[in-house]
Amino acid sequence: MTYLAKPLLIVAALALGACTDAGRFGKDDPAAAGGAGSGMVPGSASDPASPVYFQQTIGDRVLFEVDQHTLSAEAKQTLDGQASWLNTNNDYSAVIEGHADEQGTREYNLSLGARRANAVREYLMSRGLPSSRLKTVSYGKERPIEVCSEESCYRQNRRAVTVLRAGLSS
Repeated sequence: MTYLAKPLLIVAALALGACTDAGRFGKDDPAAAGGAGSGMVPGSASDPASPVYFQQTIGDRVLFEVDQHTLSAEAKQTLDGQASWLNTNNDYSAVIEGHADEQGTREYNLSLGARRANAVREYLMSRGLPSSRLKTVSYGKERPIEVCSEESCYRQNRRAVTVLRAGLSS
């Protein structure tokens, strides 16, 4: 071995040995920032105040039946969670996007998407959210998340999605 290779191997061995006890630094350990053993990382899906938590844990969308804009019991349960989160996190506003499947005309689907978005908005307002924090937009059939001519795809495209925006700007 050369003179440089031996010291590099010793440094590498020491560095690997130092990585064996992640909790060795106690409270100074960045992994412990969310509390001892909590595993909560700020801004992640495990942080109840993060938009990622809102999207993945509470749910950012509700689904509708064919040609309907009425909210199902399951949709209301999701929207109750959204309302609670938004009431707790006042620094966010929301845009509610209404969508439809590819069946029907463009004009009909834009109208249906608007009715779906408004149904969600009205429900969230009934749970204490001020109208100034909720905007709506309809995309009709223009932004599908599933593209195929089968009911399984249509079902995913008949939705309203609550998109968070930081700040209360209009």
